[in-house]
Amino acid sequence: MNTPSPLRISVITVSDTRTLESDKSGDELVSFVQRAGHQLITREIIVDDLSTIQLAVKSLCERDDVDVILLTGGTGITLRDVTPEAIAPLITKEIPGFGELFRWLSYQDIGAATIQSRAMAALCLSTLVFALPGSTGAVRLAVEKIIEPQLDINTKPCNFAQLLPRIGK
Repeated sequence: MNTPSPLRISVITVSDTRTLESDKSGDELVSFVQRAGHQLITREIIVDDLSTIQLAVKSLCERDDVDVILLTGGTGITLRDVTPEAIAPLITKEIPGFGELFRWLSYQDIGAATIQSRAMAALCLSTLVFALPGSTGAVRLAVEKIIEPQLDINTKPCNFAQLLPRIGK
């Protein structure tokens, strides 16, 4: 069994209405980071605005002390949901399996409504970026079933935690 290395994680909530007091999805992500023994580098709430999201993600990806960015919110289909579009120009490598698996798992909970989610993951420069729905239940599902095991160095046969050093920072 490998000794887990704490990953350095930033949490961003994309919302026009949430505050730190009302951000249950962000709380869920912070709870995961702490429970898993990772290091919380930053936590912020930003508005649903393409350039604001893009700038926040880009600046974190350029930092040497951030391995993973977890975003919640802005992945639906309404006019204000622009998180995937904001991240798109920053993508070095897409990770389509994340969105596919998330929607497959989500289907078991919410049925066909899962097609409204544009949850995604990608490598931006050498930083893993996960864009999750704003729903606390969706965040919990993504964390428990996909993100937590993939950020755990002990998950077999492979995981993102063991690949990050080979991606380079």
